[in-house]
Amino acid sequence: MISKKLALEVLNVALSTGGDFAEIFLEETHSATYLVENGKTQPPTTSLTYGAGIRILKGLQSVYGHTSDLSKKGLLKLATALSASQNSPQTHSVEKIRKIKVKAKHELKRSVETLNVEEIIDKLKVANLIISTYDPQIVRSITGLLTEVRNITIFNSEGKEFNDKQERIRMFFQAIAMAPGAFEVTFNGPGAHQGFEYIEGLDLEKIAREVADLAVRKLTAVECPSGKMPVVIGNGFGGVIFHEACGHPLEASAVSKGLSPFAGKIGQKVAHEAVTAIDDGTIVNGWGSNNIDDEGVKTTKNVLIEKGILKNYIVDRFNGRRMGAESTGSGRRQNYQFEPTSRMSNTYIAAGKHTTEEIIASVKLGLYAKSLGGGSVNPATGDFNFACEEAYIIRDGKIAELVKGASLIGNGADILMKIDMVANDLERAQGMCGAASGSIPVDVGQPTIRVNEITVGGRGGALQ
Repeated sequence: MISKKLALEVLNVALSTGGDFAEIFLEETHSATYLVENGKTQPPTTSLTYGAGIRILKGLQSVYGHTSDLSKKGLLKLATALSASQNSPQTHSVEKIRKIKVKAKHELKRSVETLNVEEIIDKLKVANLIISTYDPQIVRSITGLLTEVRNITIFNSEGKEFNDKQERIRMFFQAIAMAPGAFEVTFNGPGAHQGFEYIEGLDLEKIAREVADLAVRKLTAVECPSGKMPVVIGNGFGGVIFHEACGHPLEASAVSKGLSPFAGKIGQKVAHEAVTAIDDGTIVNGWGSNNIDDEGVKTTKNVLIEKGILKNYIVDRFNGRRMGAESTGSGRRQNYQFEPTSRMSNTYIAAGKHTTEEIIASVKLGLYAKSLGGGSVNPATGDFNFACEEAYIIRDGKIAELVKGASLIGNGADILMKIDMVANDLERAQGMCGAASGSIPVDVGQPTIRVNEITVGGRGGALQ
């Protein structure tokens, strides 16, 4: 996107007032959204994100700015403005830049750049028809496809250049059902760091039926009881509870400032011995995977907790300075307008030794939260509140009635100690995570787990 000669000039201007590290992040991203709603095809929407961000570090100080003007004049103007934050003699300079080979690990057979719109719309129409005709109580059906092709180039004052191309695709299914006094919305959104072959490998009709069926069944669900009780949390998107309540407090952006309940606890027991948790940015075609992070560091498989013992944090380059720790390839950002920071990639609780049936059977009276929805968490304390997308009462070790309005309330550090059974049915699910460096694609995941006690919120009175 720019020449090495210009990159050298910009980096040296950035370092001219005493910075010890400088970086140029260049991006060109093409995105598209295709939508079918109630059988009607909506006009596709496309977008282009194009620009550069420049960062200067000095010790534990950081300054960042961005521009969409990639001319020599525009980049030098930004570098000069940012360098004004320092006022010391130049101690670092860049003499030459060498290109670092980035190994492409994510298989791509059918790039979205080669597709025609009709092929995409045909897939969406099939799934949309299944949802809309499933039951008369379905009043709205939405199916869509999101595509993104992202090209990035990074130059830094270590004299390195990195180039990477990332392609992602995601399909989503939504059903809205209505009955007198009731309104329910269900959603599923599988995605991958892959081409259109990922969509061709999905059972779109099955997913569409499941989304429609749950929306209809929830119309007649009873209100969830409340109180402290054992809770079984389902696999796949159930992993969002670890992502939010435990994953964010393990990010260096919180740990490095002492704003995490896990700060300073490497080597200590922070979870039940049944729990091993991993953040793995190397999973082939994983929605949250990359070849390199947005600082040019190779992504890694990072074991965070092993059999209950805290082993590592999720670290980016800058916050790693505060901690005296190397980056784990976790410096991520939404686009060039954001400064990178420590972020999760594909974060999950590893498979255990039990079966799902054994875990359900172990609960005499409690809740089965098959899937979780939205929620909130305080990263400094780990306190959380999550809604259940699909939940059932467990009676005498068997799944009983569907309930609505269930929420899980607790603390991340506390719940880790109470996860005492982990099944062998690990699955991952896709989502978008918003934080200081914007919204990024991430996988959450886990097997079915049992929490021996957690507070359940609901409007159905005490569990009986």
